[in-house]
Formats: sequence, C-alpha cells, structure tokens
Amino acid sequence: MKAMVLNQYGEQSAFELAEVAKPFAQPGQVIVRVAATSINTVDTMIRQMGKDLPLSPDLPAVLGMDFAGTIEAVGEGVSGFSRGDEVYGCAGGLTDLQGALAEFMSADARLIAHKPKSLSMREAAALPLVGITAFEGLQRAGIKAGQNVLVHGGTGGVGHLAVQLAKHFGANVYATATGSKAFSIIEGYGATPIDYRLETVSDYVQVHTSGAGFDVVFDSVGGTNMANSFEAAALNGHVTTTVAMVELDLTTAHFKGLSIHVVFMLIPMLHSHHREAHGSILAQLAQIVDLGAVKPLLDEQRFNLSEVGQAHDRLTSGQAVGKVVVEV
Repeated sequence: MKAMVLNQYGEQSAFELAEVAKPFAQPGQVIVRVAATSINTVDTMIRQMGKDLPLSPDLPAVLGMDFAGTIEAVGEGVSGFSRGDEVYGCAGGLTDLQGALAEFMSADARLIAHKPKSLSMREAAALPLVGITAFEGLQRAGIKAGQNVLVHGGTGGVGHLAVQLAKHFGANVYATATGSKAFSIIEGYGATPIDYRLETVSDYVQVHTSGAGFDVVFDSVGGTNMANSFEAAALNGHVTTTVAMVELDLTTAHFKGLSIHVVFMLIPMLHSHHREAHGSILAQLAQIVDLGAVKPLLDEQRFNLSEVGQAHDRLTSGQAVGKVVVEV
C-alpha cells in the first residue's frame, strides 16, 4: 500500500511516498481504509523532535493519529463493527502504532466509534483527538447546566469544541480570542467572546461574573496562561488544562481551593490504559454531532496525501483557522 513516510526527524525531515506492507487485523483490531486524517500539534512535535519525545515511533515512521474511513477487515474478538462500517478514531502515529498517512491502518477496536452520520469523512477526521480532549476535560471538571464556563483559546482545535460542548451541556460560555473573525465564530456557537489582548482578567471577571469568577475554566492555551486561569476561576472552581508543562506558583490556586485537571488524551494509546473510554467518548460525540450541537471547524485549505508536508506547514504557520485535514 502507499504511505507517506518519514525517514528522519528534525529540521530537514520530509515526507516521502513509499510502498509499505499492508497491515492485517490481529485479535481486537480492525483494518480501516483511510479516507482522511487531520494534523495535530503533537504530530508536528514528533516530526521535529523525534526520539526526544518518548512517544515518537521508530524510523521509518508513518505518522497521523486521527482518521476517518471504512472498515476493510475485522479481527477475532471484535464486536459491534463490520466490514463496510464508516468509523473514526485516534489510534496510531506514535510508538509502535502505524499512523493514518497511508491507504490502510490497523486500529484497536476500543479506540474507534461509528462516524457521525451528518459529517463527511473530511469533517469526521478533524474530531477525534481534540474532541476527546474537550469532552474529557469538561467531564472531569464536573460541568453542569447553568455554570459560567470560560474557554481560553475559543477558536483553537480543542477550544472550539470545548465551547460547543459546554453550550450543549447547558453552561453559560465565554471564550478568549482576538480579531473579528474569531469573535464571529465564537458568537456563532452561542458564546460570548472576550478579547484577551484588550481586557485584563480582573476586568472580564468583573463584567461577566460580577467578580465571582468562572465555575469552570478550560485552558487550551496552558503554560504561563494557567496563572490567568487561576485568577479567572471562582472559589472552589475547576481549572482544566491541556498544556501543564510549566513551573508555576500555585498560591492563588491554593487560597481559592481550586481543583486542577490535566488532560493528556494520549495515555490510553501509550499505555493501553482504559482504551474503551475513548471509544465511548467518540460514540457520545457522534450522537451530539448528529443532534446538531457540535460541528468541527475546518481550515479552508485542502490537502491530499502527497501534500502532507504542506499541511504540516499550514498548521505550524499559525495561519490556519480550524483543523487542517489531509484527504487520503
């Protein structure tokens, strides 16, 4: 089968078209004919950092974690899926798991779900990693109807889904962003945009919560921005972050009694730890999507398999609005 392969990592790395062995379905797996895959920041990190990241596959490597496609074969012990089913998931592209930048890939059946019926393959491929992250982050924060929820990075890959899911769960949702295009997107989700460049945290906490703070802060920016999240959170509030690799003073979090939730959604893939949880979340996401409550935001530029290098460049340029997708 055809695949786009990396033969080296680092600044000089380039994807090359190659013929590689087609996988076969081992027990508990399905073989998927890949229709589309989306590029995530972690994919670009693996390409650049290589073995400096403990999750990077050996070379030659086939990257690509997210996918949507059609089941070609079903392995022994798999139930609930049949040949010809349209599915989506996040199931490869790290350690010893072949990724989705290929015509076919194997996938642990616990990590996939039936594709939302209302989405195209291209749209569905944009959802798994960011959708699972947003869903898990809100659930771990104990989101409830009527709460005030702040999402940092409201038009980002994870952020735009956290905004929509929080609205679906009945919260009053606010999201940081900047620029008229981003504001329009956030308002289209029924949320209130906050310009983080023009408004201080104390100002928008006062305006939108009368100084009480937000019950849940979903921080998809992370890093040093976590200090802003602590400031914005209400007493005994919850802060969920997807980027916690930072040294930070927790004094504010302590005196507010905050609960901090770190979401690293690759754990089930890396450690074969409760993989069925991801399949369950994807199944629930598909239902929510088909209700019309959530829709992935896709970048306007389109790429095919041979253009995956350009797709990586598009994401790392910071100019993409929405998920960058490669159609196989």
